[in-house]
Order: sequence, then C-alpha cells, then structure tokens
Amino acid sequence: MPSRALLTSYRRLFAAPGAAAFTLAGLLGRLALSMNGVSLVVLLAERRGSYALAGTVSAAGLITGAIGMPLLGRLVDRYGQARVTVPAALYNAAPLAALLLCLRLGAPDWTLYACWAAGAAAPNLGGMARARWAHLYRADPAARHLANSLEQALDELCFMAGPVLAMTLCTAVAPEAGLLAAGALGTTGALLFAAQRRTEPPLPARSEGDRHGSPLRVPGLRVLLLAFLATGVVFGSTEITTVAYADALGHKAAAGALLALVAGGSCLAGLLFGLLTPRRATGVRFLSGAAAMAGVLLLPLAAGLGGAGLGLLGIALFAAGTATAPTMVTGMTLVQELLPGRQFNEGMAVAVSGIVVGISGGAALAGAVAEHAAPGTGYALPACAAALALLIALAGRRHLRAGGVGAAPAAGAPAENAERTVRASV
Repeated sequence: MPSRALLTSYRRLFAAPGAAAFTLAGLLGRLALSMNGVSLVVLLAERRGSYALAGTVSAAGLITGAIGMPLLGRLVDRYGQARVTVPAALYNAAPLAALLLCLRLGAPDWTLYACWAAGAAAPNLGGMARARWAHLYRADPAARHLANSLEQALDELCFMAGPVLAMTLCTAVAPEAGLLAAGALGTTGALLFAAQRRTEPPLPARSEGDRHGSPLRVPGLRVLLLAFLATGVVFGSTEITTVAYADALGHKAAAGALLALVAGGSCLAGLLFGLLTPRRATGVRFLSGAAAMAGVLLLPLAAGLGGAGLGLLGIALFAAGTATAPTMVTGMTLVQELLPGRQFNEGMAVAVSGIVVGISGGAALAGAVAEHAAPGTGYALPACAAALALLIALAGRRHLRAGGVGAAPAAGAPAENAERTVRASV
C-alpha cells in the first residue's frame, strides 16, 4: 500500500508533456558522471600501476570541474540550456579520447593531468532538470517540492548503480571500458536532454541595465556553499573510511554493498520526504535536516569505534543516509528561492561545486586517517563535518530566507508573482 501511494504521488509529476523524456535523458548523463571516478582510478592503477597518480589526476579534474561548472551555468542562464549543453557535450568527448590515446601511446604523466582537467567541466544536468521542473510547476509549490525530492533520489540511485557498473566493465571487459561507456552515456544523455526543447525554460527577460555579478553576492548562498562544502566532506570521508574499515575486517569487496546502503537510505528518505507537505519556512527545514544529519552520523562512528561487524555497520550507514536527502532537497530548494531566475543555473552549479570540492577534501582527509589510525576512527570525520554544517547553518540562519525571488522567475514570471509563490510554498 505505501509503495502504491508513492508511485501515485510521483506519477502525477510526469503528467506534464515531455517530463519523462528529459528526466530519462538527464538520468543517463548523471549515471555517466557517477562512473567517471571509479573508472579513472581503475584504469590508471592498471595501466600505470599507481593509485597515487590516479588520485591526483582525479583531484585535478575535480578542481577544474568545480571552477568550470559555474561558468557553464552562467552561460546556460544567458543563452539557454540547449545552446550550451550541445557544444559542451561534444567538446568533452575530445579530451576523453585524448586521455585514452595518451595511455595507449605511453605519453608522460603530465598529459593525463591536462586531458582529464580539460574535460572535467560537464554540463550540470541535475541543475538543469530542476530548472525544468521549476518552470513546469511554477504555480504549484507542492509539485516542485515533490520534483526536487525525486531529483535527489535519482542522484542517489546513480551513485548506487554507477560505480558498480563501472567496476564491472573495467574488470570484466577492459580497464578502458568504464570510461568509454561513461563517455558514450554522458554525451548521449546530454544531447538527448538538450533535444527536449518543449520543456526548456525560456530565458528570463532582461532590462537594458540588467547587470549582475556572481550569485555568491547573495549572503544566503554563501552560507549554503559553506554548508554544502562540509556536507561534501561527509560524503567523501564516509566513502573512504568505509572502504578502509571493510578492508581491515578482511572483506574489502563488501565496501560497495555498504556504500550502496548509504545511498539506498538516502534514496528512500528522499522519495518519502517528497510526500510530506512543507509547513515550515525552507530555512527552518534546512536547519532541521542539518541537525538530523549531525545526529545520525554518530551511529557509524559508534559502530566503527566499537569494532562492530559489517552487518551492524551496514544498519548504521543506512540510517545515516536517511538524513542526507532531506537536507540536500531543502538546500537546493533554498538556492532556487534565494536567487533570481537569471542566475538559477549558475547558482545551482555553485552549490554542486561546493559539494564536489568537499568530497575531494573529505576523501583525502579520510585516506590520511585510515593510514595512521585504528579502523573506524575515520568515521569521526563525517560526524564532525555534519556538525560543522549545522553550525554554519545556525550562524547564517538569518540569511536563509527567501528574498522575494525563486523558482517562478526562472520561467520568466514577474517578481511579485514569484514572491507569492515562494511564500505559499512555506
């Protein structure tokens, strides 16, 4: 019965013509992104025999991606989704092909850094999908909340399936197979997404003197960026610590299943969260989510420090995952509400970049802890990072209020209508 209610609630989102098409196309592109990291590490470890090289090449890509994604987002806000996504997707195929060719020809290591960094800034299909939902349901706050929850659940689904698919291809077919498949899926998904023109949001009308700088000039977005950075540390440190803990118990292969439980808990929580009717201000809901995340992340820490087996740790990780999706859904909703429509995609890309940088930093910190401390100690990192995210949100809570702009302007609606829409949603 609960599953039927879940399906019925989310099915109504796809009553809008074209909604299913852009969702499926975007899903392909996001699946490719979730495959890239594992595919690159396995490939370089196999062909060059160095995990250190794989890690630093991956980090170079994360840095350029964090810079390039907001720049692409700004271009999308200015020129539209299709006009930016198509050339960006076609361009990214070239550095990937160059990377594989350099490996094949035995080129110096610096060429690998250059190739991976050059192609790391992919279009933010998740942000653009959220922009489409905001346009389709600009007059229906409940549907937008449901759509944001669906998008977060799809993100988690990709990060459950992507690494498993990548590992399977790299080990069963060839070390290059993972990146080749990711490149093909990413390019195809982006092009199919861009082809769905009838659901693409129109560009907001611009006045003659309409000049705007970075969305980071909005204080609330700066608060969210710092909170997302800490949340990224949660993700990155949890992943590495879980792998190290499973390895210490002699069951390294079980790490994938344990991480899938984290994503599974988040995916389920995201879907269920979408069924709830928001009754409090979005900023208050974000604070509640951050507090819940800080609380449940004490469970893996307790399990790890107590030397728990994989079964108990898996339960703790699943529970820990249930707080991340509601926090992320509400955080992304806040981004939509805090920024004018003309900066929608750039703002979403800035938020995602903060998470990406946090993941990279969290993974590096957890790796160092895993080498020099007892197994399970590393779970202190995500617990502390979640507490830091809560403290940041508390310190900046007065800025986490919609300022009369939001999702509706992304569709070109007047500002006064947007304000009424935002107020109705809380």
